[in-house]
Amino acid sequence: MNNYVIRTNGLTKSYRGRAAVDGLNLEIKKGEIYGFLGPNGAGKTTTIRMLLGLIRPTKGTVEILGKDLQKDKINILRRVGSLVEYPSYYGHLTAIENLEAIRRILNVPKSRIDEVLEIVSLTKEAKRAVKGYSLGMKQRLGIASALLGSPELLILDEPTNGLDPSGIHEIRELIKRMPQEHGITVLVSSHLLGEVEQMAGTVGIIREGRMVFQDTIVNLRQKAAGGINISLSEPESALWLAKDNGLAGMVQDGKLYFDGINDNQVAGLVKRLVENGHLIYRVEERNKSLEDIFMEVIGEVKSL
Repeated sequence: MNNYVIRTNGLTKSYRGRAAVDGLNLEIKKGEIYGFLGPNGAGKTTTIRMLLGLIRPTKGTVEILGKDLQKDKINILRRVGSLVEYPSYYGHLTAIENLEAIRRILNVPKSRIDEVLEIVSLTKEAKRAVKGYSLGMKQRLGIASALLGSPELLILDEPTNGLDPSGIHEIRELIKRMPQEHGITVLVSSHLLGEVEQMAGTVGIIREGRMVFQDTIVNLRQKAAGGINISLSEPESALWLAKDNGLAGMVQDGKLYFDGINDNQVAGLVKRLVENGHLIYRVEERNKSLEDIFMEVIGEVKSL
């Protein structure tokens, strides 16, 4: 059985000879939240538009739910819900009336309106005119619209853009529930790693139309693992002792610096240094944040 909900092969979109998306190979597994990351203008929205059949690729293929998008577009897109950029709605109508307009197009049961309003926590506000909604409520209504057709895949383009912290939290918690409670696979794009890392299990990072990282958040965190700094007396002679213990380090600003050193090695080294008369002032862990790694990835591809 094909475990991939989305697979693209060499997906490319060029405008006037310039590739906005260049040879993209996306792989998104069933039941996961996939964070599609990159700075503004990196090609995220262009990719999403190709996934939704809104624009045709210059080259490459898109496979969604195990089928070729170009060969079976209508049937595939019936199983996909999406929110691209800001949701459209009729401001003078209530949430129920807005959803009813979409429900008729999709030809789904009326009971589905109450169900999606419950999912996005808008039941109490359902009979209010949408023009009076906060931006976060409007985004939740947009997600409710995307869920009306009971999709297997939900594609959300920058769903927290412009929201205040409480609105961001609401949308994030809503997205996190999708695979667990409703069996929906989610692709969520963003230019903010800090936002995506709190909900996604896998990330793809795109820069200038090219994929520069695609792996789990866990493996991205491992890239962020740093090293150890030791402040101590006589660092130069301490470095020789460290080398004698099989540890490669360096001296900088009167401190010893080590990369890729585990807890047992740290303990053994400190014990040896103390036994040889060194005064240990401070042992510090040195970690890069995921945000630092993200900036390295989008700024310098060779760092991967």
